[in-house]
Amino acid sequence: MRKDIIIPEVENVFVAAVQEWSDDFMEKVWCVYLVNDSDFLIENVLVVSKAFGTIDGEMKKTSLLRHAFVEVPSVSVVKVEMVEKSVLALNNEFMVTFFMGNKLYDKKFVFKANSINETDTEEVPILFIEGVIVR
Repeated sequence: MRKDIIIPEVENVFVAAVQEWSDDFMEKVWCVYLVNDSDFLIENVLVVSKAFGTIDGEMKKTSLLRHAFVEVPSVSVVKVEMVEKSVLALNNEFMVTFFMGNKLYDKKFVFKANSINETDTEEVPILFIEGVIVR
């Protein structure tokens, strides 16, 4: 029965976008990190990302990108991907699935269109630099 299914709530695991200097592009770029601010190791982490929305009245979407991490230790971060500046005008979605202990956790994190910018930043835990956080 549906009422018997317990879906655990994701706590202290979130994504953050921070600006970093890129020698390849010779400018600052936005990179997305998965932050494990919990006291527990998370394992078999799968992150699926995509961007979607409208630009100039035309529907746009990117292909799916998949990232896998064997484990992310407690109180640590792992870089997921760089976000190309042309997709910042779209909704950027990161679907995160992982095991903590014997339980499977799953959560969708969405950076709304144009929300990744320098004016909406706050200090990202563990990284201790300014970034945009989605919890």
